[in-house]
Amino acid sequence: MYLKDFEIRWNDLDANRHLANASYISFAAHTRMSFLMECGFDHTMLGKHNIGPVVFYEHIYYFKEVFSGKPVRVSLELTGLSADGMFFEFRHNYYDYKGQNFAHCEIMGAWIDLKDRKLISLPTELSELFDKVEKPSDFKILTKADTRKYQKSPVNLEEV
Repeated sequence: MYLKDFEIRWNDLDANRHLANASYISFAAHTRMSFLMECGFDHTMLGKHNIGPVVFYEHIYYFKEVFSGKPVRVSLELTGLSADGMFFEFRHNYYDYKGQNFAHCEIMGAWIDLKDRKLISLPTELSELFDKVEKPSDFKILTKADTRKYQKSPVNLEEV
């Protein structure tokens, strides 16, 4: 399990003076990018292949409030990956300074070609980097059907 520490700053709070939901998303994104960079998915490597990650969804579950003054930790686990590396799924847990879990996040995404703006499989050079990553016991090989499990589709204004 990968862990990243954060200090809760003044601008991480909302009007209720607890950690703002935008901060949860920001902490998770920072954790993911730190993890990917440490795995070898740095700007140079992504630029070489002209690819970047895109998010399909992030589901966050809040268990208790968190206030400023104490550090927090965000974990990351790679819980799913398609056989071609196109789709990925991560799990984040948020812990207070005592190690108590105060929130949970599930995210699914894919890799996009930055020129064509289309989803792509990971080049072998990059997909092999994920082979070295420790996987949790519930890790699964993702399929395109997994990306549609919530059955959400766009509804345009003129259709409402």
